[in-house]
Amino acid sequence: MLPPTTTDQTTTTSDHRVNRRRSTTSSSSSSLSSSEILNYLWLPLLISFSKDLTPAKAQSLLLPTQVSVHSSLRCSSPDPKLNYRPVIGILSHPGDGASGRLNNATNTSYIAASYVKFVESAGARVIPLIYNEPQEILFEKLELVNGVLFTGGWAKSGLYFETVKTIFNKILAKNDAGQHFPSLAICLGFELLTMIISQDNNILEEFRATDQASTLQFMKNTIIEGTVFQRFPPDLLQKLSTDCLVMQNHKYGISPERLQQNSNLSSFFKILTTSMDEDDKVYVSTVQAYDYPVTAFQWHPEKNAFEWGLSRIPHSEDAVQVTQHVANFFISEARKSLNRPPLRKVLDNLIYNYSPTYCGKAGKGYDEVYIFAQPSTLGHPRI
Repeated sequence: MLPPTTTDQTTTTSDHRVNRRRSTTSSSSSSLSSSEILNYLWLPLLISFSKDLTPAKAQSLLLPTQVSVHSSLRCSSPDPKLNYRPVIGILSHPGDGASGRLNNATNTSYIAASYVKFVESAGARVIPLIYNEPQEILFEKLELVNGVLFTGGWAKSGLYFETVKTIFNKILAKNDAGQHFPSLAICLGFELLTMIISQDNNILEEFRATDQASTLQFMKNTIIEGTVFQRFPPDLLQKLSTDCLVMQNHKYGISPERLQQNSNLSSFFKILTTSMDEDDKVYVSTVQAYDYPVTAFQWHPEKNAFEWGLSRIPHSEDAVQVTQHVANFFISEARKSLNRPPLRKVLDNLIYNYSPTYCGKAGKGYDEVYIFAQPSTLGHPRI
């Protein structure tokens, strides 16, 4: 047999070296402990994590105005001229809010919970003004609040009408005496103020605007500064006149012509907006007093965010913003009230002392109501 050539020897030696390196590497790899392997795996992760914790990285998350001065920022002092704990009185309405399905006692009255939520959403609390409780108690409660809301409903005569008239005259007297005491009137509330101010109980006209979403048309040359619409952003103001963002639910109202013809009304209220019913008849939909913090709506600003029983209530984001802007306006007016009643009396009369009743299945449009019997019968919280 012939011996191998030089080339063959070199190749064989080279192959052995390669195999040896492979063998050595394999042996070295297999000799690593499991803890050493974990160290190799965790090290890159720890380095990456530590980079995220550097001061430069953390500081980059601050707002631009906070980067250099955040350590010296201080909260500004509250305005001593404003009341940051306002309380609103809401007048109850005859009945149970569900056409007698929940309580048909003759002395029963209610407040729809949507009005309470409406007030609370803007940062105020509520004291119920029960329309048929003794007048001296109503007057004492008026000394505990920073404004009054008159709700929607149907009652236009009898004790309820007289109670609204008495409270409204008290509101005017408070303002005449130098107290800033705002009032907001919605739907029936608007109609009752129209009757009271005009001194004409037959001044209202019939309209077909039941369960109807509508627009608001601003009067020509209307100046919104100082009105409820001042805080509305421009795009939402525009949409009010083109989109159906407000809820109407009434059979009565007043036309612009009739309001202007009554000197008592035209000198007290300026017309801000009108709307149109299903027969294209135009009625006044928003008014604001010239000399008092009194605003009245024929429409329902509270329903967009807090009522679901009527089919045409607008619930879009724009519609809900309408609710919030109106609530914020009213409570911003109440914060100007300097009335600071005793805390214990306020707590004893807040609506938190009562529980709402769900009536969405039994009622005609309300989801929840607070139901009151005459206080002397049930012993509800008293002054």
